[in-house]
Amino acid sequence: MPESKEIFIRHVKYFLFLSALSVLGWGLTPYPEWFLGYLIGIIISFYNHWLLYRKVGKFTEAVATGGRAYSLGTLSRMAAAILGVVVAVRFPEHVNLYSVIVGIMTSYIVIIIDSFVILFTSSGEER
Repeated sequence: MPESKEIFIRHVKYFLFLSALSVLGWGLTPYPEWFLGYLIGIIISFYNHWLLYRKVGKFTEAVATGGRAYSLGTLSRMAAAILGVVVAVRFPEHVNLYSVIVGIMTSYIVIIIDSFVILFTSSGEER
């Protein structure tokens, strides 16, 4: 399995774990609007992460075969983030705006943490 696919599958596991924690927080704590907002942000963040993974794969394949390389989907990822913010602004009594924003940033946090995990777990191995 290519290394990028292994990394993406590991990221999917992180996203599922964080989503499960958000659902538990939504149902079991007195702050459901915070956890619902975070869950919406995580879903958007995962969608953006998956979209970027797919587009980079197509981009790499196009460059390798000498084909035409298209965009990486920046506009569609921005539109998804804006949609999450619009939902939070439209339903402020159910969804917290700040937690949606933090949830949208989750993919970057997952990438950074996973990079540190890879760095510290493979320090003795040959690269």
